[in-house]
Amino acid sequence: MNARSTAGSFERAPDQWHTLRPDEIRHHLQTPHGGLPEAEARRRLAQYGPNRLAPPKRRGPLLRLLMQFHNILLYVMMGAAAITAVLGHWVDTGVLLAAVVINAIIGFIQEGKAEAALDAIRAMLSPHATVVRDGHRREIDAADLVPGDLVLLGSGDRVPADLRLVSVHELRVEEAALTGESLPVEKGTEAVAADAPLGDRYGMAYSGTLVVYGQAKGIVVGTGGATELGKINELLTGIQALSTPLLRQIDRFGRFLAIAILAIAAATFLLGTLGRGHSPSEMFMMVVALAASAIPEGLPAIMTVTLALGVQRMARRNAIVRRLPAVETLGSVTVICSDKTGTLTRNEMTVQRVVCAGHVFDVGGVGYAPVGDFSVDGHIIDTDRYPALSLAIRAAVLCNDAHLREDDGLWRVEGDPTEGALLVLGDKAGFTRNVADSDWPRRDSIPFESQHRFMATYHRDADGEPWIFVKGAPERILDICTQQFDHDGERPLDADYWRRMATDTAAQGLRLLGLACKRAAPAEDHLRFADVEDGYTLLALVGIIDPPREEAIHAVGECHRAGIRVKMITGDHAETARAIGAQLAIGIGKPAVTGAEVAIMDDAALRRVAMEVDVFARASPEHKLRLVQALQDDGQVVAMTGDGVNDAPALKRADVGVAMGMKGTEAAKEAADVVLTDDNFATIAAAVREGRAVYDNLKKFILFMLPTNGGEALVVIAAILFELTLPLTPAQVLWINMVTSSTLGLALAFEPPERNIMGRMPRPPREALLSGFFIWRVVMVSFLMMTGALGLFLWEMEHGTSLETARTMAVNAVVVAEMFYLVNSRYIFAPVTNREGLTGNRYVLAAIAACIPLQLAFTHAPAMQAIFGSADLSVIEWLKVVGAGLLVFCVAELEKLVMRRARVAAAEGPA
Repeated sequence: MNARSTAGSFERAPDQWHTLRPDEIRHHLQTPHGGLPEAEARRRLAQYGPNRLAPPKRRGPLLRLLMQFHNILLYVMMGAAAITAVLGHWVDTGVLLAAVVINAIIGFIQEGKAEAALDAIRAMLSPHATVVRDGHRREIDAADLVPGDLVLLGSGDRVPADLRLVSVHELRVEEAALTGESLPVEKGTEAVAADAPLGDRYGMAYSGTLVVYGQAKGIVVGTGGATELGKINELLTGIQALSTPLLRQIDRFGRFLAIAILAIAAATFLLGTLGRGHSPSEMFMMVVALAASAIPEGLPAIMTVTLALGVQRMARRNAIVRRLPAVETLGSVTVICSDKTGTLTRNEMTVQRVVCAGHVFDVGGVGYAPVGDFSVDGHIIDTDRYPALSLAIRAAVLCNDAHLREDDGLWRVEGDPTEGALLVLGDKAGFTRNVADSDWPRRDSIPFESQHRFMATYHRDADGEPWIFVKGAPERILDICTQQFDHDGERPLDADYWRRMATDTAAQGLRLLGLACKRAAPAEDHLRFADVEDGYTLLALVGIIDPPREEAIHAVGECHRAGIRVKMITGDHAETARAIGAQLAIGIGKPAVTGAEVAIMDDAALRRVAMEVDVFARASPEHKLRLVQALQDDGQVVAMTGDGVNDAPALKRADVGVAMGMKGTEAAKEAADVVLTDDNFATIAAAVREGRAVYDNLKKFILFMLPTNGGEALVVIAAILFELTLPLTPAQVLWINMVTSSTLGLALAFEPPERNIMGRMPRPPREALLSGFFIWRVVMVSFLMMTGALGLFLWEMEHGTSLETARTMAVNAVVVAEMFYLVNSRYIFAPVTNREGLTGNRYVLAAIAACIPLQLAFTHAPAMQAIFGSADLSVIEWLKVVGAGLLVFCVAELEKLVMRRARVAAAEGPA
């Protein structure tokens, strides 16, 4: 917050409120101990406005709707509709225009949903606040808060504005949504360094975060847009959504195709009228037919259907797609940037290590489910046979205020997550809270306070003997201990051993707690701080971590095999991030870069670091956004996952934003393109597989469609060039397009993923849709179709067959060739001359089965003969037609064989 964001008489207030002491804050913001006078609060409210985030400027509904038509795909469809209207095919015109309108409406609805991201952030602001004004405590609308207000916080409150804390009593604030910190943060009033990360500013409480324990007083230093939430809102407002790789490719492809079609049509018209003497009206109709045969009318429809089918398949895999093109974009992802807490990890603190004197115990199981074994050097042990471990576990459960609950098979913790992890540890050893309360009743306690850094409880055991248990920061516990408990009882404290074990455990990214006890009663039968000064026996050091999901470990490995780099960007500490990263095989052997280091890098340096480093810690929303942009500037297609409001800007900027549906904030979900209903990183790998299949199917359709249209166009062009009788009439060309677009091509949208799809490297982000191979395949198959249809037509004309029959054979030759080529198109390189290739997609067989009666009706139905000028064919003539189709099938399979061998030879290199 800058100086002008406060009030007129304290213009010199600094930018970083966390660097000032409480008395300096009161002075700068002119806040009396009894709070602001009501009149002054009204004056400041009038000057600086309400404590709410300003709504963004948005386009009106009409403009938003009209902008949906500004799309190259829709231009192609509208052009096709205009051509069919000129030819009087009003049914085709109506279908195409209906598809245009439906696409525009879908886009209009989706854009409206995307704008809800900003609304979700504004909804995080607390509706009410408790303030002190004129010396009296009162509850007001949080929108009426002003800089300098004195605010009271209690357990369960949502922080209503950015506050500088001036008085704290055991305050812990859940900041995961804002910082990514996996544990509630213990707050104090001390000033910290100016460059301290957001998660380390212990004297601040930020708008939208949640008080989970304790009480505090704080002075408002930021309201509305000047809060950290406001900064994120501003970041979101300024981020322009990027077009997807597929839409960029289709856009370039559409422009190229439109120019090529117009150029060929114009050249053909001039050749026919000026070079061959045809009448302009006749040539105009032929040019229109030529354009109709070349324009891929089916592309927008097949693209929509293919993407929609991908959405359905992803939904069955727990990934809800909110924006249709994101389906395919997932398949082109080269880098996945993932938040740690709750995405790669369980967001459930777990004890993994217990260090006692002479033994280090590993604890199995993850999360809050009390299932897991204790082991030493890989051998499972019975905790009852290790007195020091048993007593340490007893201390962990007794010196504890949390509660462990099971609801419908799901375990959850009420209270501090760290204390919950200790309860789970006790349950694994058979010492539950019920046993503790009945056999070891608590007589008194000293709650945890940040200035003392320990918690103590006083108990009587079943024999009436007194015990005091203490847990807290390891160095604080070491200070009060003179003895240690091992297998043989109490021994003098070996401080060097415990410091060495503490360093070793912390290096593994585990958070440490010390446990100690004293077999004595308090001096006055109730606990005082004087009772926790010395004479204690150290029982254990406990190592706690938020463990990675097992399925996430496998998913990261699958992503690596698929050539996708996985980067962890978290608000947590660097040591913890490195340890989790190592367990997930992310960033092994590489350093972790902190947000503070990112902040001082220029864009060029950040681009280099973003590609080289895989673990980023203590990252703020701005850092996450810059990292995503740096990767995109390097040409990467980036997927970003996250669950907090701090992830929302990066989610919106990424090529694919993936939010967690269970534990994610509404702001993250609304900013994302995909929502995972199971909060599971492994679902992303499955979604990438589906995305690659979608792109494959679109590519297969284009490889099927272009030769089909090209073959028809070449037949017409060849007839005009060589002054031949036209083998196809304009009406017959449109019949072929209608039949193939509505039946055959659609079947490729249902093609299942190929087996090796996740064994490939990601396609290059700048790869053109029409590669050299694509052009070769299109030209080759187009000439094959032209050869079959035109050759059959000329052969029949040479042998005295009627024009109507010869044309009917040419039409059927094109359609039958397309039926055979549809089977070829199931695999781009793999052979289809096996059972799986010929019958593996029942929709291909159904499309061919649907096309056959249509062609029989075209050929033999009197009504169709009257409309299209077709004629009956004999069995021999039908066999000739099938032969023309087989020519395409056999040569296409032979070409695949040659291409496969060439690719193998290229991969092996020179001998």
